Amino acid sequence: MIIPQRRIGRDGPLTGVLSLGSWHTYDRMDFREAVDLVRTAVDSGITLFDVGVYGFPGAAPVFTDVLFSAMVRAAGLRREDYLFSAKLWLEGYPEHDLRGQLDNALFRAGVDHADLVVLGDLRNDDTDLHRLVLDLNELREAGLIRQWGVNNWSAGTIRALHDFAAAENVPGPAIAQLKYSVARRSIPDGAPFEKVFGELGVTLQSSDIFEGGILLGKNSGARQVGRDPGDIRERIAASAPELAKIAAGLDATPAQLCLAFTLTHPANTTTLFGATSTRQLEDNLGAVDLVERVGAEQLRELVEPYWADQGVVDPEGP
Repeated sequence: MIIPQRRIGRDGPLTGVLSLGSWHTYDRMDFREAVDLVRTAVDSGITLFDVGVYGFPGAAPVFTDVLFSAMVRAAGLRREDYLFSAKLWLEGYPEHDLRGQLDNALFRAGVDHADLVVLGDLRNDDTDLHRLVLDLNELREAGLIRQWGVNNWSAGTIRALHDFAAAENVPGPAIAQLKYSVARRSIPDGAPFEKVFGELGVTLQSSDIFEGGILLGKNSGARQVGRDPGDIRERIAASAPELAKIAAGLDATPAQLCLAFTLTHPANTTTLFGATSTRQLEDNLGAVDLVERVGAEQLRELVEPYWADQGVVDPEGP
């Protein structure tokens, strides 16, 4: 099957409604299986690959992004066959400029530009957003990036970025990568982001949709999991058996149910997930058919009781 395509931002390229992430994923795979995975993904219409540099000083070396370069070559893919999304981190900004970090990311992944860069979590309230917008535009004018977005930033901060960009007549953020799942819905479904999506042309990339496998009942605690806004992870874990029953009643897997839910958001361009086998990837593609079979409204009603952060997390975002 070829999955539907949606546009990144207001005027960006089309990409599949599903996209593949690389967070510590390819390091754990047999190389031949990884090559088959990326080839199958592109042949199915998955064209956006989130390939971040996730190593940090003192940690064990990570080569997921380096492996991606080899996987693409072995799969016979041309650069125009896929969209490359890189992460940029702001912990050392502006003392350490974005250009050096991006050059390293592109070098490790074996590409000469990023179709999209996503800025990591904003941890410093003193970050000069105006300068950040201008620095990103310099990368764009140098041909190193095409579009940019943010990861788990507040609606108000995204609006500020957009305003600075509009004042300078340069492109602003095109996409917001947000935690979005049957359990974590308050921010992407809230009124502040509804206005961001509707008024600014920013679109959504759903991420952390399985809660590190916890929503699927698959994480025993050994795998890394993202932050837990609202301290609701125990409640999320407790919902996994019930979600599995709902999925079974729909003749679907829990992963398909969780993926399908994200596809019902009107602003969602693409849903990011990781897969460690071609079989898992092919199973996840069934989420698109599930939305068509059941319908968006019915799917949302079925999982409504498992909205764990309702009334707990501020819809404005972090």
